[in-house]
Amino acid sequence: MLVVGGARSGKSAYAEALVERSGRAPVYLATAGPARDREMVDRIARHVSRRGDRWRTVEAPLELAPALVEASRPDTAILLDCATMWLSNLMEAGRDTDAAVAEFSTMLAGLPGPVVVVTNEVGHGIVPENALARAFRDAHGRMNQRLAAAMDHVVLVVAGRALVLPKSPVPEIVL
Repeated sequence: MLVVGGARSGKSAYAEALVERSGRAPVYLATAGPARDREMVDRIARHVSRRGDRWRTVEAPLELAPALVEASRPDTAILLDCATMWLSNLMEAGRDTDAAVAEFSTMLAGLPGPVVVVTNEVGHGIVPENALARAFRDAHGRMNQRLAAAMDHVVLVVAGRALVLPKSPVPEIVL
């Protein structure tokens, strides 16, 4: 399942509740990497506190596909939080984002247990003023589309409310 929403929309809490209700051993796949400032340290601490001791945490700021393969079991449910941070890490490391997203999307179907992926929606704003921000927005949009196509379900979370999005068939256009 892909859980998408804006910043502070409630998507992580929603995804955590899905994993908790699965009855499987919860695994949190963290992509944030090492915290670089006090605000990020506090943010990570809040997430860890909210999840409690029952969750096993695996950190994978760059090598996401191998970490998922290693952590996924029939008796586990994995929460990957979040794809946006992972994409940012890839770009910062100079990696081929399209290739990494393709590899990740393709391997999802072969996992033995369920995966919930959290990602931000970054395309509802204005066109960014600089080339790097535009490149990130464009790569992020491509990533979200590819992940949505690979997932069985996509949920949009807005203001703590969830909306299950239907699969999008190619419309019949009459001119």
